[in-house]
Amino acid sequence: MKKILWLIVTVLVLAACGTTNEGKKEEVYQTVDLKDIETLQKEGDIVLDVREIDEFEDGHIIGAINMPLSQIQTGDRTGLDKDQKYVVVCRSGSRSKTASEILFDEGYDVINVSEGMSTWQGEVE
Repeated sequence: MKKILWLIVTVLVLAACGTTNEGKKEEVYQTVDLKDIETLQKEGDIVLDVREIDEFEDGHIIGAINMPLSQIQTGDRTGLDKDQKYVVVCRSGSRSKTASEILFDEGYDVINVSEGMSTWQGEVE
């Protein structure tokens, strides 16, 4: 009897540990290449550079605004508008992905850039 009870408990525990996508919000924000940024800017999208302030000040895409990922992670969205589309960029693509996920989950319209400023060939200010 104890073996059967143990087997039932084990099966229930394993079933509870399973994963399912049911009820989960699927990632639906778009990811683009660096080469697409200028076109998106011409369409009215704003480049949101999520590198730290000193990195941004060393050079950034013309017209970009800065909101470091560290600020986004603390919940500060000062200056962002949910009616605006943002093209999120960082140095290499890692921080922009994290920032895009956070902002997207909060209802912001974002496009993640797969690469970053380390490979940007365009003008900077």
